[in-house]
Amino acid sequence: MISRKVALVTGASAGFGAAIVTKLVSDGYSVIGCARRMDKLKCLGEKFSEGHFYPLQLDITSRESVDKALESLPKNLQSIDLLVNNAGLALGLDKSYEADFGDWMTMINTNVVGLIYLTRCILPKMVEVNRGLIINLGSTAGTIPYPGANVYGASKAFVKQFSLNLRADLAGTKIRVTNLEPGLCEGTEFSTVRFKGDHKRVEKLYEGAHAIQAEDIANTVSWVASQPEHININRIEIMPVSQTYGPQPVYRD
Repeated sequence: MISRKVALVTGASAGFGAAIVTKLVSDGYSVIGCARRMDKLKCLGEKFSEGHFYPLQLDITSRESVDKALESLPKNLQSIDLLVNNAGLALGLDKSYEADFGDWMTMINTNVVGLIYLTRCILPKMVEVNRGLIINLGSTAGTIPYPGANVYGASKAFVKQFSLNLRADLAGTKIRVTNLEPGLCEGTEFSTVRFKGDHKRVEKLYEGAHAIQAEDIANTVSWVASQPEHININRIEIMPVSQTYGPQPVYRD
């Protein structure tokens, strides 16, 4: 019997994460789905055959929670072939001089500290067996500045550079690292969280935009993971056709 590869996906209870889990299970992975909301994970797990999905409750912002969760994994799931660091969020769109500092710290603790700590936990085993793939979910906001992105954009710029520096650290190994950088996406909880439940504001943002869907990101993750082991996809920037670049504004006295 051929054993299934093991994938671990954070932020798996909804949005990108749930779509990525679903796609990877269909690709033949045994998937560990991580999130705080165990009820959502169990509901997601009802879609799959027994043994194909393992719900794992953890809070990515808590090192103690991450340690405890990883230690609880069954032996057959302790060697991770694919780590998808999907958990992340944006809070607010206020200018930096008006933003809530607590929101900034929540973004940093989730998008940066949580991501690097889990990676640090998983990576030694990948190095030991000399195989593995890490896919980090970045954002176009990590490259393209816009008003109100401040700390969110900075956190995603960190993820981009961290991904590239991981590649440098892993030179000479067979471990691959990809940073996936989506633009405008809908059909997830991202903007609902960002605008703190203001559904009218969310609807206005996506109206007529034909934005990226969660399944588009899941398909991209699947494609990256399906590449031959001698190929590394460093970065992928994805936008809907409706989103593009524009002129730099010049404000005059």
